[in-house]
Amino acid sequence: MNDGQYTALKARIRQLTRIDLDFYKDVQMRRRLDNYIRARDQTVEAFVRTLSQSPQEVQRLKDFLTINVTEFFRDPEQFDILRRKVIPDLIKRGSKLSVWSAGCSKGAEAYTLAMILSEATPSVEFSILATDIDDGVLALAREGGPYTPADLRALPKAFALKYFTKTPEGHFVKDEARRGVTFRKHNLLADTYERGFDLILCRNVVIYFTEEAKANITRGFSMALKPDGFLFIGATEALLQAQSLGLDRLSTCFYQKVGDVPRALAA
Repeated sequence: MNDGQYTALKARIRQLTRIDLDFYKDVQMRRRLDNYIRARDQTVEAFVRTLSQSPQEVQRLKDFLTINVTEFFRDPEQFDILRRKVIPDLIKRGSKLSVWSAGCSKGAEAYTLAMILSEATPSVEFSILATDIDDGVLALAREGGPYTPADLRALPKAFALKYFTKTPEGHFVKDEARRGVTFRKHNLLADTYERGFDLILCRNVVIYFTEEAKANITRGFSMALKPDGFLFIGATEALLQAQSLGLDRLSTCFYQKVGDVPRALAA
C-alpha cells in the first residue's frame, strides 16, 4: 500500500479499535497489514469499507493486531526464577502482594501467577490485576477458559490436576486458581496506570512498538511499581533505557525499581 492508503487505514483503525498504529514500528506493521489484506483478496479501500460495515471484521483485525499468543508457564525457566527468587523476596515485605499482568491476553499468565502464589504464599494475600485491550480475550479469561491442550503444554502435571477441570469444550481454571484475579480492559498506550504494584508482568507485548512508545510504557511501569518492585518482561525483549527510567537489570527478563522514581522520571 502507498503512504496515503496507509495513513487513511491507520486513521480508520484508530477510530474503530482505539489502537493507534503510530506507536508501532512502521515498516513491520505496514508489511503485516499488506499481507493481511492481500490474503483477503481485497484492495485497501475495499478493506476499509468492510471494516466500516462489519463489527466482526473489526474484531478479527483487532485479534490480528494484538497477536494474543499465550500459554500457561510460557518460558518455564523464567517462571522458575520468579518462583524461587522474586516471590520469596516479595513475601518478606508484607502480608499482601499487589500484581499487574499487563497485556494478559486470554489470562494464562495471570492464572499461572495465581497458581504459583497460591502454592508459595498460603498465609499471604495477593491481588492480581490482569488487563488487555481486547474485549474478546478478556471475556474468555473471565470465564477461566476454555483453554486448549496447546495452552497447557508447559503446565506441570500436578498443577493441571489440581487447578483445572477438563470438559468436552476444553480445560477450565478452577476457583482455587481464580481467587484474587481481576480482569479489566486497559490500553497501555492511552490509559492511565494504577500505582502501588509489587510486581508487574508485561511479556512479549511491546515487540512491535516504536522505541518511543516502549520508553513511555516502561516509564509508566516504573512509576506504577513500589520502591524495589519487580518488572518481568519477555525473553526476546530488552529495556535499553532501563537505568534512566529507574530500573536495574537483574537478569534476562527481570528488572527492579531502584528505590523511588528519580525526579526527572516523575516529571
